[in-house]
Amino acid sequence: MVARGLLTFKTTPSIAATGVTAGPLEKKSPFANKFDKVYDDERCGLKTNEHAHAKMIEDASMIALSKVDSNPSDTEFMLIGDLVNQMTPSNFSATTLGIPYIGMFSACATSVSSLLMAALLTEASLSKCTIAGAASQHNAIERQFRYPVEYGAQKGETAQWTVTAAGIAVVTPYRKGFPSIKCATIGIATDLGMTDPLNMGAAMAPAAADTLTRHLSGHGAKASDYDCIMTGDLGKTGFELYKILAGNQGIQVTEKFRDAGAEFYGDDPSFLSGASGAGCSASIYFTEIIEKMKAGDYKRVLLIATGALLSPMSFQQGDTIPCIAHAVELTMK
Repeated sequence: MVARGLLTFKTTPSIAATGVTAGPLEKKSPFANKFDKVYDDERCGLKTNEHAHAKMIEDASMIALSKVDSNPSDTEFMLIGDLVNQMTPSNFSATTLGIPYIGMFSACATSVSSLLMAALLTEASLSKCTIAGAASQHNAIERQFRYPVEYGAQKGETAQWTVTAAGIAVVTPYRKGFPSIKCATIGIATDLGMTDPLNMGAAMAPAAADTLTRHLSGHGAKASDYDCIMTGDLGKTGFELYKILAGNQGIQVTEKFRDAGAEFYGDDPSFLSGASGAGCSASIYFTEIIEKMKAGDYKRVLLIATGALLSPMSFQQGDTIPCIAHAVELTMK
């Protein structure tokens, strides 16, 4: 079978800087001290949740650019996405920043799909500075995909908490001493017939296992080659299922396997199966993982962001939930 969806970046574009912003509840995260800015108000002092969502993206973008002494006028492309209707927060942030903009949507896998698209632009010598990333805001997302926040619906143990956070990376041509994007694998949409929006982890796990398997076989690697293999937001339930599926494919599952959603809120049972949202993987990838690579703790990392490609309309019509997982491999050299 011909390998499909595989990308190799000969010029190894670099992640030269990152910016991460997060909401007040995210102070409970064990990663909170790594975030660049944490707001005291869920709405950032603005009128609506969606305005706050856009504000988080704007601030994270400016923070990331400031770390490379750049500003929006120096930036050639903006590849950002979120989960709100037609990516409204990203659209409004784009009007404020004034950077040539392509809205990205892979649900909660957008952190990686935007990153690999930025790498493609850089590899083609079309960009020297692109910002890429994703964001989510708890109240805006919960009321769209599940129940009105005010309703106070009780949730089962498989449910996850949407993170309020934005994570942005600055992608440039290769820079020594910074994590570089070596290769990637574009996911194949997978639908095993699940319909429960309160069990996203289980729905996404097969897509994550498929992308992991295709990435390893397609790029001639094995799991032991990596210092860390981190999925995006499977949560505790989905992460356990994903590890079983990977093991069934003959992949050796070790402590190197991690999941941002399972770890985001630590062991706090209030968050049930853990975290989710497009900002979940973005905020952990662009803090915890990048910092460990720059410190020399990790030299080769595989990031697999997962996304549930449902909409309020498809859910209300009783449709199943297609899922996707995109992978990007980072190295230090």
